[in-house]
Amino acid sequence: MLNSNKNLVELKNVSKIFDIGRGKKLHAVDDITINIREGEILGLVGESGCGKSTLGRTIIKLYTETSGVITFDGQDITGPIKGNHRKNYAQKMQMIFQDPYSSLNPRMTVEDIIAEGPDACNLWPDKDRKNNVAKWLERVGLHASHAGRYPHEFSGGQRQRIGIARALAMNPKLLICDEPISALDVSVQAQIISLLKELQVEQNLTYLFIAHDLSMVRVICDRMAVMYLGKIIELGSSGDVYERPKHPYTKALIAANPIPDPEIEKKRTKTLIHGEIGSPVNPKPGCRFAARCPHVFDRCRSETPQLRGDNQQFACHLDV
Repeated sequence: MLNSNKNLVELKNVSKIFDIGRGKKLHAVDDITINIREGEILGLVGESGCGKSTLGRTIIKLYTETSGVITFDGQDITGPIKGNHRKNYAQKMQMIFQDPYSSLNPRMTVEDIIAEGPDACNLWPDKDRKNNVAKWLERVGLHASHAGRYPHEFSGGQRQRIGIARALAMNPKLLICDEPISALDVSVQAQIISLLKELQVEQNLTYLFIAHDLSMVRVICDRMAVMYLGKIIELGSSGDVYERPKHPYTKALIAANPIPDPEIEKKRTKTLIHGEIGSPVNPKPGCRFAARCPHVFDRCRSETPQLRGDNQQFACHLDV
């Protein structure tokens, strides 16, 4: 949980734009300014294709931002990072990927997968390699004897535990969790979430937790950022955003989130979003949600709203 007012990550007007040819540019991440505080779990939610994963990969420098400034732990990391600088930041920032099947090299043993990062950065003496791998395997709920096996010999949940061990073996400060449970069985999801929460406290980690399940993010995250077509449209404490949403899109997104009690769910009035989803390719001026918003007016189509507010910010021209 949040234990510091210090910003570990700061993004200022960060964009990631892909040139897809014929004069078309995909604005996957568009002019985002946001901070991640040291020791917190920041949830990033939104529909598939809104740019959540691209934002995470831009922070960790798998993608180089098109414009804007990124600061990590007080250091400007804007632009390409190469050589020793990349190794240095690889130790501090790690990622858990969505698909536990494709994220592990099928030709490498579990020991080599977990030790790959520490080997590249000379973090472990050779004599400690096996013991360190065994330690991390046991910490994530596996057995030291699994070190000699290959990824295909494990279930999806076990593979994700290997991915977690691989990330934590680097002793990072920031862990970007890119929908780490969405590809897993429901019975396994709670186990992985519980493990991540335990490790966050033990290792004093900061998480960017990317997900589409708002009710889960509401429970495990300190703050929640809602993303729509490359833009952050609402940001605040998870409780405030979930219980008292201000942006029309956030309200509709939460209203569409199912309630576990079937009787309550059956009686609930749902807010449907009508209209076509806009495109992040050569986007038009104005609010990205304008084509689907029930409250749209002329200003929405011509002027892009900026985040406003104090503890709970939202990007909307409406007075809420």
